[in-house]
Amino acid sequence: MAVAYERKAFPPVPEIKRIGIIGAGQMGGGIAQVAATSGILVDLVDLSAERIEATLQRIDGLLDRQIAKGNLTAEEKEAALSRIHTGESFDKLSEADLVVEAATENEEIKKKIFRELVPHLKADALVASNTSSISITRLAAQTDRPERFIGMHFMNPVPAMKLVEVIRGIATEEETYQAIRRLAEKMGKQAVTAEDFPAFIVNRVLLPMINEAVYTLYEGVGTVESIDTAMKLGANHPMGPLELADFIGLDTALSIMQVLYEGLADSKYRPCPLLVKYVEAGWLGRKVKRGFYDYRGATPVPTR
Repeated sequence: MAVAYERKAFPPVPEIKRIGIIGAGQMGGGIAQVAATSGILVDLVDLSAERIEATLQRIDGLLDRQIAKGNLTAEEKEAALSRIHTGESFDKLSEADLVVEAATENEEIKKKIFRELVPHLKADALVASNTSSISITRLAAQTDRPERFIGMHFMNPVPAMKLVEVIRGIATEEETYQAIRRLAEKMGKQAVTAEDFPAFIVNRVLLPMINEAVYTLYEGVGTVESIDTAMKLGANHPMGPLELADFIGLDTALSIMQVLYEGLADSKYRPCPLLVKYVEAGWLGRKVKRGFYDYRGATPVPTR
């Protein structure tokens, strides 16, 4: 249920010097790394202390790789790590100028997060979701500040990918939008504006292509290896669509296709039954070491 609220006379939009991040997974950790190396203070919150610790270790390793490449100094690495503060409750986010939700791609989970987050926010704080497909307007309606709510969809892996999709909800104010664009630039990203339609720009184009590749496999037109090789060599893609699906996560791919199918009511977005079957089997891609490829050995092996 949407939160009933009266339009507030908000304080001016703050300069974003401190970011709260909800979710210490791959996306949340990537956002934290990029923000911290850009000179921004970070409060990284997750229910799991183990996940937080694993993410901090991953960031440490990634920064070491940047030092090895000559892109970062040891002093800059230590300064970046010192800017990242962690916690396991929303109390940690009370001083954040912006809170970015980077939880799992599930609308009900995200709505619950935003309802619980609101009491912990300072009066002028902005709120963003890193959702890759879900309506920003619907998510914003769970808060007391839809005018200060926006979509900020980073690409994976965040440190390497330059793009950020910025998505306004129906109530998002211009000041909020401009503040997020400035932040994206400060973080070294290129912002593109997307309208609040299912899956926005990148996934509206990308996921149907991946889904069609799964249909091509399902119908026996080609094997996993032949489909990926054909698209890499025939369309000059750096990664085949089935390999890319494994990288994204087959559960995430299915979730986005379901958002498209339900949101646009067009049969061309119907998730392939084979994609559904893989997810039901728990074969979700690289993160569980099995999807369209089996990653448990030294070299990935196609599973079909």
